[in-house]
Amino acid sequence: MPLNMTKGVTEISQQVYQLHMTIFWICCVIGAVVFGIMFWSIIRHRKARGVQPASFHESTKIEILWTAIPIVILIGMAIPATKTLIAMEDTTAADVTVLVTGSQWKWHYKYLEHDVEYFSLLATPREQIANKLAKGENYLLEVDRPLVIPTGKKVRFLMTSDDVIHSWWVPAFAIKKDANPGFINEAWTRVDHPGIYRGQCAELCGKDHGFMPIVVIAKDPADYQAWIVQEETRIAAAKAAERELLAMNMSMQELMSTGERVYQGWCVACHQATGGGLPGIFPAIKGSQLVLTDRAAHIDIIVNGKPGTAMQAFGRQLSLKELAAVITYTRNAFDNNTGDTVQAADVFAVQQGKGE
Repeated sequence: MPLNMTKGVTEISQQVYQLHMTIFWICCVIGAVVFGIMFWSIIRHRKARGVQPASFHESTKIEILWTAIPIVILIGMAIPATKTLIAMEDTTAADVTVLVTGSQWKWHYKYLEHDVEYFSLLATPREQIANKLAKGENYLLEVDRPLVIPTGKKVRFLMTSDDVIHSWWVPAFAIKKDANPGFINEAWTRVDHPGIYRGQCAELCGKDHGFMPIVVIAKDPADYQAWIVQEETRIAAAKAAERELLAMNMSMQELMSTGERVYQGWCVACHQATGGGLPGIFPAIKGSQLVLTDRAAHIDIIVNGKPGTAMQAFGRQLSLKELAAVITYTRNAFDNNTGDTVQAADVFAVQQGKGE
């Protein structure tokens, strides 16, 4: 493990590194001078040599000197530090703007110049976390949907949060900004070379704080533009498919298969693989009276969440198909066995009713 901070891959991160090294060597010189004088004085004027201590009181020249020298040193340190901090905060003239929203425990990215947005979740298999499989190379630092940015362009990040305070931290970019609910923080970067850069949430934000990684892929502008077009096409096709889905009924087998996948990706952290939850923290799905007896309330709590609790609103996080599938799955898995299905049209009706 390296002992020093990373140099990073951006101009700002290089400035931060150089500032760090400048301050470091200044501190080393100060330490060497101060301890050198101290040890020289101890050895040179020790009692064993018969040295008699000087008898004097106050010295205006010395007091001015030891006040002036630290002031000069601090000014010398403040000038490059101020230049770097001003450069770090200058988010003007950005080519791309991405809204970064943190929530327990995932990131949402929205490209403000394009109709592209998606959630980014931990991709490390739960078997690795439970020590049932060998740890991968990028254990806890891999996601299903990385953030994609163009090289050679100034990218501005707007950070906020849906729930508690998170912190978007990518060391290679020298970016570490808090995402506060109800507020917008800004940061920016310009990456000159394509590559994959990793980070994670750096603010203790709850039980799964350690499972909230960040992956950024920097692509050449042409490849980035092709990716944007591909994503816009995919999202448009998904919306069209959802509209068609409203007039269709999925089979129980399809709903259960899709629902299990969605549950493992979005629900298992709180409600556990057995559906038993965490007593006193997250309620159990297995045997839940809400699940077993109140179908409408079950759909509503998945779609709209429950204010004042850790239960999030998944209405805008998941597609109609995924919502219908995971609700059906939880109503029939874990020995609940209600036997009924929830279709996309049922979920859509709840969403429309909430909006009225």
